[in-house]
Amino acid sequence: MNTVQSERSSTSRDATYTNGFELTLDRYCRTIFKGLRRVDQRNWAHAYLKGLLVTSGKKSVRRLATAVSDDPSAVQSLRQFVSLSPWNFDEVMEELTHWVADHRPDPVWSIGRAVLPKRGDRSVGVHRYFDLSSGRTLNCQLGLGSFLCVGTAQVPVDWCLYLPTTWTQDSQRCKEARIPDSEQHRPLWSHTLRLVDRLSARTNSTSSVVLVDMSDEPDVGYLLHGLAKRRRDFVIAVPPHLAVVPAGEGAPSPVSARTLILTQSPETAVVPLPDGQQHITPVQTSLVRLPAGSLGRSPGPLYRLFTEVRPNRAPAPLWLTSLAHHTVAEVGSIAALHGGTVAVVGSMEQDFGLLDFEGRSFPGWYHHMALVSAAYTFRCLRGLTSVSSRTTAQQVP
Repeated sequence: MNTVQSERSSTSRDATYTNGFELTLDRYCRTIFKGLRRVDQRNWAHAYLKGLLVTSGKKSVRRLATAVSDDPSAVQSLRQFVSLSPWNFDEVMEELTHWVADHRPDPVWSIGRAVLPKRGDRSVGVHRYFDLSSGRTLNCQLGLGSFLCVGTAQVPVDWCLYLPTTWTQDSQRCKEARIPDSEQHRPLWSHTLRLVDRLSARTNSTSSVVLVDMSDEPDVGYLLHGLAKRRRDFVIAVPPHLAVVPAGEGAPSPVSARTLILTQSPETAVVPLPDGQQHITPVQTSLVRLPAGSLGRSPGPLYRLFTEVRPNRAPAPLWLTSLAHHTVAEVGSIAALHGGTVAVVGSMEQDFGLLDFEGRSFPGWYHHMALVSAAYTFRCLRGLTSVSSRTTAQQVP
């Protein structure tokens, strides 16, 4: 008798959980996808999102359709919705940004990268790209995304697809991939400014700090200039060869960031991590300015250059921040959030189908990224799962 009652109780809890999930997901979709003009578009957005949340393993359109419908035509309908249906990526991501903003995100805007390996040369934007993190040259698409930090979680709220000149200068290729004429080649620093401008317009925030790894961007000076022009504070990983001028009296000659930082005596920093723990680490730091020509004015603003001293002299990222008068512990705590961004992208790849989109069109790529971002955000902020940056943020950079 007790066993029967236990089974009934378990069944009741499962039904309550399922009903609660459905109701919460329905309310969420009505908010995020309210800009979709047709009822069928909103219905398929709900179905695709649910498929991403409940389908295990590879999340092809066919498997998503099978998970949410017994109708054989659902596969084609979902494929049509993602790749061909005319709905606005920007409107969906704007609603997602507002929904996340209601959860009171921290004042850090993290910009991360998604490297999406592809076969062949037909997928929009595919090109040969040297991935610094893996040390390999990949045939892939490259996306830059904006992430807002909510407690220990980070959630994606915008994306840009990098288009190399091999695409933008090929009119036939652009036509086949349905790339708008307004889309031109932009270097990574320009995409970053584009994401910052869009977040600024959506949130009206003037105090958020931009966090991004640009250690492989040779023209990072343009990004620094653009952020300074926008009066936007930042913590940016910069290339070792970036020319800097030590702050102080006189007019010393520019030196590379790596050369200067190696001359500084290590000091101990106690860096607060996103999960509430502390990371005690030796760091090297120096107050610097950029050469006058880099920003087109003299004297330039004061910056802080800092890096972690790792065992066996293993190279660590060099960080440059406009928060020059903050402690190394404070700016190191911001830099540590970058590890969480990398972890989120990894979770989106493994559990939310980020790498599984089979379409080749420009609108389709953006639609897929919007849906995956919405699914991850729902699951993360609903409390069913979260990606902790603890394992990836034990080191300052």
